[in-house]
Amino acid sequence: MRSPPPRRPRSPVGAAFLLTALLVGGVWAQEVIDQFAFGGSLDLYGIVPRDLARLENVLTAPFLHGDFAHLVANTGPLAVLAFMGALRGMGRFLAANAVIILLGGGLVWLLGRGESLHLGASLLVFGYLAYLLGVGWWERTPGAILAALLALFLYGGALWGVLPTDPLVSWEAHLFGFVAGLVAAAWLHERPRRASG
Repeated sequence: MRSPPPRRPRSPVGAAFLLTALLVGGVWAQEVIDQFAFGGSLDLYGIVPRDLARLENVLTAPFLHGDFAHLVANTGPLAVLAFMGALRGMGRFLAANAVIILLGGGLVWLLGRGESLHLGASLLVFGYLAYLLGVGWWERTPGAILAALLALFLYGGALWGVLPTDPLVSWEAHLFGFVAGLVAAAWLHERPRRASG
């Protein structure tokens, strides 16, 4: 009886691409359904700071967008940074998503401007950017440092978005997403230990 051939290890690039495609395809499918079937009313599932009845919207807000222009603006950075983050390890990247959504969204709910609605993947975008920068800092491996430098080169200019410059933009989601991404990197990635001589 012949033994089955050994299973090939799954390519991290392929797995990262699949996860990124599911994420980006999911937010686009949601927005198409929202605009054409619900008339944009799903946006009510965004974060309304300190509204206890809508605290669970922390889980839905990062996947909602006010309109297609909002979604288009977030799609490129979301896809690139999600792919780069997923390459760092699928399990850790999924855990980082949980930290970014729960901690970042929770801080927006707790500290965001009252009587305002916060939604959009920019919470994830800023979280992923901080995650990649943090992994580079805490791991200090060549691959992590290269990924951090590339992310900084591509999207470092977006860091101005953590400042309250536009009342129509949720700078709180940018800021707290960034904070949560740093927390995720510090929690999930350790600096390599040097061998004692």
